[in-house]
Amino acid sequence: MNRKQFIIAASAIPFAGAAMPLHKLNRFLSEGASTAKMPVLFLGHGNPMNAIEENEFVTSFRKLGQEIVKPTAILVISAHWETRGTLVTAMDNPPTIHDFGGFPQALFDVQYPAPGSPELAKATQQLITQTEVHLDDKWGLDHGSWSVVKHLYPNADVPIIQMSIDYTQPASYHYALAQELSRLRHKGVLIIGSGNMVHNLRMVSWQHLNTTYGFDWALEANTKMKEFIADGNHQALINFRQQGKEFDLAIPTPEHYLPLLYSLALQEKNEAIEIFNDSPVGGSLTMTSIKIG
Repeated sequence: MNRKQFIIAASAIPFAGAAMPLHKLNRFLSEGASTAKMPVLFLGHGNPMNAIEENEFVTSFRKLGQEIVKPTAILVISAHWETRGTLVTAMDNPPTIHDFGGFPQALFDVQYPAPGSPELAKATQQLITQTEVHLDDKWGLDHGSWSVVKHLYPNADVPIIQMSIDYTQPASYHYALAQELSRLRHKGVLIIGSGNMVHNLRMVSWQHLNTTYGFDWALEANTKMKEFIADGNHQALINFRQQGKEFDLAIPTPEHYLPLLYSLALQEKNEAIEIFNDSPVGGSLTMTSIKIG
């Protein structure tokens, strides 16, 4: 399917909200017992048409949603929300954002009316100490979120928020920031990084977009990334610009890669990693996805 490169919507603008008193922070952090530790996901979201098509990738997402414990809430770090500074969506009813162009009307008709969680947004704001986190009421759920989460939870009955990616910061910053979210895993929150390990739209072979096909450099980069992941060598993945030409082609810009680092940063000692949807499409994309824990 020959599709034009989608257009990323404008970055959201933070709003000034009153800080919640610490003694009333919210039930995610200050009330009740901890839950069983939730897994962490990195989901290769690929073509937005995956939201409405039936294929091996969405089948795996659907199966995953049935296998893991249903979360109390979801926090997504999507490749499609880049901002200066770090923001979290804090509205009660986040809108479904169709941040792309050149696709069928059926895709634009999709709505994912899951509730938001101002409470989780404030908890996230309080947990992060290395930077100021702003509460946002302008963004919503971009297709990096809803196109995959709708397969996990089709009833749209799990509260969901997004956290933005600060495009001014290096990979090491994002990895360290993500580690501060670890407490949420014990409060029933499913944390999802949504992007693609290999993502070079300028080099897509459109005639191969719906087939399993990868250029040699894409396959080599994907294999090397998986080796680093299996070895727990996160530092090599943080230093992705030092890994050679294949990585440079696989990651021409970092926004689709950085959600992987957010997910890996939350891996705890001896936690198992499951790799699935490990297929290249269009020559220069991989759908490789990861479940941690």
